[in-house]
Amino acid sequence: MNPVRTYTYLVLAREKILDWARPLPAEQHARQFPIGLGSLARTLTHIMVCEWFYIRRMQGLDVPPYREWPMQDETPPLFEVIEREWHAQEQRTRAAIEAVERAGEWGRAVTCMAQCDDGKRVEISATKGDIFTQPVLHEVHHRAQAMNILRQLGVQLDDIDYNAMMYTRREVA
Repeated sequence: MNPVRTYTYLVLAREKILDWARPLPAEQHARQFPIGLGSLARTLTHIMVCEWFYIRRMQGLDVPPYREWPMQDETPPLFEVIEREWHAQEQRTRAAIEAVERAGEWGRAVTCMAQCDDGKRVEISATKGDIFTQPVLHEVHHRAQAMNILRQLGVQLDDIDYNAMMYTRREVA
């Protein structure tokens, strides 16, 4: 797997989701559904803040307690804010991935402390490659929920599979 290319795909697929969501009124972004996190706004916010969290972990940076995060999915901002902040975050995420790639550190372990929901503190260790894999798979999981919500809102969706967006194709005779 090429992490830089994998992230490029995530961004391209994410842009399609944002394009489909952009024309919807705020009340549809907030409309509740019995799937995933319940609303499109909350799902998109969750994907974004989790990327922020895991990339900070991959970089070996401290992560403040959840209540101190710049955004929380329980109180999602307006779509315009999500989109603006996510685009800014993409640049930081890409730079972090490229730095690990240049340094050849995908197999390097990172150890951090975490607080569980029950208040217990645990030490967690994972390679930078494993930490990167988590937000990739996490985004795909929640993107499927967002697409389900968009379909229920009547949005017509296209194919955003990796092969449809990233493979080179040419017509042959």
